[in-house]
Amino acid sequence: MRLLIVTDAWLPQVNGVVTSLRALVAELEEMGHAVGLITPQDFRHCPCPSYPEIPLAWDLWRVGERIREFAPDCVHLATEGPLGWAARRWLIRRGLKFSSAIHTRFPEYVNTRWPWLPLGWGYALLRRFHAPSQAVLVSSERMREAFAERGLERLVLWRKGVDLCRFQPGERAPAAEPVFLYVGRLAREKNLDAFLGLDLPGLKRVVGDGPQRAELQARYPQVEFLGYRHGDALVAAYRQASVLVFPSRTDTLGLVMYEALACGTPVAAFPVAGPLDVLEEGVTGALHEDLRSACLRALALDRQVCAQWARGQSWRSSAQEFLSLQVRLTELPISEAPAC
Repeated sequence: MRLLIVTDAWLPQVNGVVTSLRALVAELEEMGHAVGLITPQDFRHCPCPSYPEIPLAWDLWRVGERIREFAPDCVHLATEGPLGWAARRWLIRRGLKFSSAIHTRFPEYVNTRWPWLPLGWGYALLRRFHAPSQAVLVSSERMREAFAERGLERLVLWRKGVDLCRFQPGERAPAAEPVFLYVGRLAREKNLDAFLGLDLPGLKRVVGDGPQRAELQARYPQVEFLGYRHGDALVAAYRQASVLVFPSRTDTLGLVMYEALACGTPVAAFPVAGPLDVLEEGVTGALHEDLRSACLRALALDRQVCAQWARGQSWRSSAQEFLSLQVRLTELPISEAPAC
């Protein structure tokens, strides 16, 4: 098949959306399919206000031209950014089918940054974007239920995975004290103060970057801010950690939890959507509204059990689920949705 993915999130951005899409593309190509990408790299762009790491494409008239040139069997709109909206408009005008995905809780993120913008406005925009989609892919059953309550339709489960060749248990240097690790963007929606402000024994480490880094470093000078880590350096950070702390309350899933568990590192988190879909309480993670209590309980969890759980979460299975859905969509009239 010829599959075209339109995404406003792509390299050099570092986030879960980019990780998911890169893994999907690699698996689909290895399975023998032709995959095309429309990303900000192919367009003139400007930095996103308040988040300059995210480029926003603006010569959008070229999107339709790119779709026509690739001649895809299926089109998937991965994000609700400028490229997603431009492709959506072009496809609708020509009566062409497409799928879409909700990777982030965009309304909550906007409300966190600009509280004066009502949450309902964000969901109205989300409903409008995804309404013409033949299938709206979400990461978990809880997210499907949550978005359905907000009026979104044709919601279909698309599970995510982890790179099991890279993320796996390995040698750990003896630690004199616990190491509590955070991996991800340094932004307000990630709720980092809930972790960094905790009174915990040992060390706190942060891997990642983002618009809140300078503010957090000034506020928590005792925390080790390591910046981005990639490849073996990221794997080493997971392996050396005693616990991965996931303080976000607004993520749709949290791929870093999969990566940590694959390296044998248990997770501490709030009992909210995302962690509740990934972790088994008392086995692979500790969930509690008292995050400090969760962190301390997670120290006692079996690292071998965590790694064993992760072995069943491959990107190949995720890609096969995505591909199966796309095949079914090509067989449906444009007015029908998949019975999922």
